[in-house]
Amino acid sequence: MAYEIERRFKVNGERWRGLAPGIWYRQGYVSVEPQRTVRVRVVGELAWLTLKGQISSMRRHEFEYPVPLADAEAMLTHLCAMQVEKKRYRIELDGFIWEVDEFFGDNAGLILAEIELPDEHTPFTRPDWLGEEVTEDGRYTNAWLSQHPYTQWADPAQGSPVPPAP
Repeated sequence: MAYEIERRFKVNGERWRGLAPGIWYRQGYVSVEPQRTVRVRVVGELAWLTLKGQISSMRRHEFEYPVPLADAEAMLTHLCAMQVEKKRYRIELDGFIWEVDEFFGDNAGLILAEIELPDEHTPFTRPDWLGEEVTEDGRYTNAWLSQHPYTQWADPAQGSPVPPAP
């Protein structure tokens, strides 16, 4: 059975920049529910349909299938009202790949880093540009961000509420 085990962190500063080239991602959601999400993703000339199960701490079922680019573009246009645009930087450090996502559009200003692990207890070295861990804060999933854009989150200095975690 396919599982995804990952940890997610906010990124501090700019020290990560220049460590890898960025690639544009466009993804949309056919379904966003606590029990499952269905995502369409386009990266360059390649496209995938991904089904993800409910997150249990840092582990969940994940199934991903390549789809024709024209089909993915049609799904994004006609089936995915909730979308996310980002540039992903794949940074290799100490035998692991860190995926740093710099968000644009309605999520501009947010930068997150994820690491996929073979096991929930696998040790890894934290780069100095990692900030707060947000693995268990559902607001930092792409699915949540597609519905509750980061630019619309409240400014705590102005006393407005931040959307509650799912």
